[in-house]
Amino acid sequence: MLEIKGFSYSYDKRRNAVDGLTLRVEPGDIYGFIGHNGAGKTTTIRAITGVLDFREGEILVGGASVKRDPIACKRAIAYVPDNPDLYDFMTGMQYLDFICDVFEVDKRRREGEIRKYSDAFELTGNLGDLIASYSRGMKQKLALIGALSHDPRLMVFDEPFVGLDPKAIHTVKGIMREKCDSGCAVFFSTHVLDVAEKLCDKIGIVRRGELVADGATGGVIGDKSLEALFLELIADA
Repeated sequence: MLEIKGFSYSYDKRRNAVDGLTLRVEPGDIYGFIGHNGAGKTTTIRAITGVLDFREGEILVGGASVKRDPIACKRAIAYVPDNPDLYDFMTGMQYLDFICDVFEVDKRRREGEIRKYSDAFELTGNLGDLIASYSRGMKQKLALIGALSHDPRLMVFDEPFVGLDPKAIHTVKGIMREKCDSGCAVFFSTHVLDVAEKLCDKIGIVRRGELVADGATGGVIGDKSLEALFLELIADA
């Protein structure tokens, strides 16, 4: 579902923010992408989703190249950044309709998907309100509902649990597993290591832009906790 091959990126042409990153995410995988601040997680996510143009390496989504066929890739992806920049002048419902229009979701299907996920996140009663009135957590929920409403094949989330209450975090985790059980894939960054350890099928740890651990969660962690392994691998980062 996602293949990154030799991806590198530099903002200043002196040091690579990401250096030769190579990894694979298969259908059904929940892949946790973990690293310290500045390790290259958001840079990688922005390249996957087509937000960041790049020259070195290749990124494929469902076999399509992000460079050569960006529209096909974006159609397959649901992307929620770490700080969603929504349209404050819209109501929640107007925003969701806008997203569904972009992805050409028909009326019947969108109504069902929006109802399903807005009920799950307990946001249905607020969809008529202006987004400007939403709290940080409500905006995060709305962004997640919009991302899920067009039935993506690959979900890419940058710190999806930030700003969410424990019940909403539980809901996100359940949706991730439900989607992956139906053949989708999830690639997300997080600093919540205990959640990643319990939730993820695969783990990748980046240090100074380089992938220093990658594979099935149990195999990567071994007899340690993810927190202990992470701290060991980034000790001098």
